[in-house]
Amino acid sequence: MEEMIMPIIIGIVIGLAIGFMIAKILEKKKASDTIRRAKKSATGILKSAKTDAEALKKDKLLQAKEKFIELKSEHEKVIISREKKMNEVEKRWRDKESQAGQELSKNQKINSQLEKKMADFDYKLEFIEKKENELEKVHKKQVENLEVISGLSADDAKEELVKSLKEEAKTDAMAFIQETLEEAKLTADQDARKVILSTIQRVGVEQTVENCVSVFNLESDDVKGRIIGREGRNIRAIEAATGVEIIVDDTPEAIILSCFDPVRREIARLSLHNLVTDGRIHPARIEEVVKKTEKKIQQEIVEVGKRTVIDLGIHGLHPELIKTVGRMKFRSSYGQNLLQHSREVANLCGLMAAELGLNAKVAKRAGLLHDIGKVPDTDSELPHALLGMEWAQKYGEKPDVCNAIGAHHDEIEMKSMIAPIVQVCDAISGARPGARRQVLDSYIQRLKDLEEVAFGFSGVQKAYAIQAGRELRVIVESEKVTDLKAAELSFSISQKIQNDMTYPGQVRVTVIRETRAVNIAK
Repeated sequence: MEEMIMPIIIGIVIGLAIGFMIAKILEKKKASDTIRRAKKSATGILKSAKTDAEALKKDKLLQAKEKFIELKSEHEKVIISREKKMNEVEKRWRDKESQAGQELSKNQKINSQLEKKMADFDYKLEFIEKKENELEKVHKKQVENLEVISGLSADDAKEELVKSLKEEAKTDAMAFIQETLEEAKLTADQDARKVILSTIQRVGVEQTVENCVSVFNLESDDVKGRIIGREGRNIRAIEAATGVEIIVDDTPEAIILSCFDPVRREIARLSLHNLVTDGRIHPARIEEVVKKTEKKIQQEIVEVGKRTVIDLGIHGLHPELIKTVGRMKFRSSYGQNLLQHSREVANLCGLMAAELGLNAKVAKRAGLLHDIGKVPDTDSELPHALLGMEWAQKYGEKPDVCNAIGAHHDEIEMKSMIAPIVQVCDAISGARPGARRQVLDSYIQRLKDLEEVAFGFSGVQKAYAIQAGRELRVIVESEKVTDLKAAELSFSISQKIQNDMTYPGQVRVTVIRETRAVNIAK
């Protein structure tokens, strides 16, 4: 049994060994195939990498060439630009050298002419000195001859002449004194009447010069505190809304409203009256009352215009011209109220036209409208006479009236008899003693110019000249002007005022920027 098992075991061992060897051979063959495939794959990868590298190399070389060409082109442009600049500089130098040569030759020519003139002058001076010497000799000889003829010396002759002149002058002086005394006696009474009449006229003219302040009376001084408000917010709101400076001082039961514009001052006065009467004084209420008052003033302007044309018997006037006539109430010309002046000119024109046998109604119409160009809604570079003529033409006035308006300061030719009548009556009204004062008008114009400077900058909503032109208060739109820009704007406005205007003292420019958030609860 054992003999049978042993061969079987040996066979199994031999089979296992043979199987192991076959497996090893197969594994070695498989590894060899794997290595071969790997080498083949590596060879493909290397070949692909070489191809990609060649392509990348060509790409980079192409880019480098393009960059080189671009840099070369830019370099050439720079060189051309430099050459161009050098040529320009060289040309300028040549021009300057040529100009300097011309100036030098011109100066040399002038110097030669000057030397020639100096030589000529020296020659003439020498000639004049010779002539003077000769003249002096001739004069001495003539004096000696006269002394021999008259038997008097030169000193004696002078003394006789002076004595006779003194007696003649004394006689003439006595006659002149006597004549002056007689004339003074004759005209003394007349001159005295003129002086007295002139004085009465200067004092008696109604509201000849409008002031720039209004006094607002209060029932008690307690109201002053309510007008000022907590930390001054109410008074600041009133000043910002109306553009009028409010002066609260120690004056009992009164505050002062200061502004060169009578319309603004009247709006502020009526607004304060309504606020004090109502009792509710706070910023929101102030703005509401000011807006209502502005509308009321506009209505009053129309009513004043209507009453004026009715009083003067003028019919068919355009509504815009009626409104312009009403605005004259709140304007002045050289300190003279413009509406009062225009009414006076209209009446004078009517009287003069009637005396000359002309149409008195047309003359009155032209006289009333002759200064409408002084109350424009917007600024214009035209003289007020031509601007008024344009408005009259625009609103359908007759050619005679338009010509009289435009010609009353000789800016255009007079084409009708009404024109000289308006010119003469305008002069009569303005030339009365005490009727006008130019200082106030120039002062008001300076304040208007001060405000116009601020409106020349973007973002400015309102501008008010206060404290007699010593401060310009500018209110800007918060959406357009930031806090930083507000400071820049204040500096820019102050520089423009300093460069473009002439004014006494200093002008403070205050820029106010206010942000509001408003919502409505429904």
